Amino acid sequence: MTRVAAVDCGTNSIRLLVADADPETGELVDLDRRMTIVRLGQGVDRTGRLAPEALERTFAACREYAAAIKEYGAQRLRFVATSASRDAENRDEFVRGVLDILGVEPEVITGDQEAEFSFNGATKELKGRADLAKPFLVVDIGGGSTEFVVGDDRVRAARSVDVGCVRMTERHLVVDGKVTDPPTAGQIAAMRADIEAALDLAERTVPLREAHTLVGLAGSVTTVAAIALGLDAYDSTKIHHARIGVDRVRSISGDLLEATHAQRAAYPAMHPGRVDVIAAGALVLLAIMERIGAQEVVVSEHDILDGIAWSIA
Repeated sequence: MTRVAAVDCGTNSIRLLVADADPETGELVDLDRRMTIVRLGQGVDRTGRLAPEALERTFAACREYAAAIKEYGAQRLRFVATSASRDAENRDEFVRGVLDILGVEPEVITGDQEAEFSFNGATKELKGRADLAKPFLVVDIGGGSTEFVVGDDRVRAARSVDVGCVRMTERHLVVDGKVTDPPTAGQIAAMRADIEAALDLAERTVPLREAHTLVGLAGSVTTVAAIALGLDAYDSTKIHHARIGVDRVRSISGDLLEATHAQRAAYPAMHPGRVDVIAAGALVLLAIMERIGAQEVVVSEHDILDGIAWSIA
């Protein structure tokens, strides 16, 4: 077994996985898996720069993660940064801060690399399932971008598009610095049109409709699943590999888009950092399901983080 540490720094959250990996058996045993909402991508779509307060929130989380990695004695560490840091003019400041704290330089990966990590992390344990037909379409709905990957035993096609829960919220639902509470019909229509245009773009290179099983990743999908399951608290063991039907996703998406901030926050399994962006994330998921005619989504708690861990195991 090799003890590895993987860090995934996205637009909305930063996550850590410390695990023992056995490449011979394909077993990945979690020792520490945690997530911190840092909103690194705050305002990037508008300003093109990482905000000072967003950088400090991210560096504070990195300091906590550095302590955990040292405590567990991980032999290898890989830090992957995604959408927000790809887009920012001042990403060198981000790189220097991470290097100082964790001793490794963050790899600002391409959307295609991000998609491959997500696919490998999500499907490694699904490939032997007789009840899930291949090929898989793995969809990772992040804060700034969404990755689409079609594959069976390996990736066949992948594409990243700039549609995520934070980006869509900031672009369409924020007026005078505040999220509209609740959004107007016009705002929702404009957001849906933006999502549909992104799906058109994804379909140019990824055969979305050829997939037989849709696998959904990341916080927007897992939160929708938690609501669908009626959980009193977030429980990853119940959410992992839950199968949520399209009609349920449509109903939840509609409820979230019609809800006020207080009503969204009242869901027991809702993370406080997702309250303002979950409606956009749910709409992205619904649009994908309707585009490809998926009757259900298989929800996975294993995603890019697990793929990063396997890449260094």
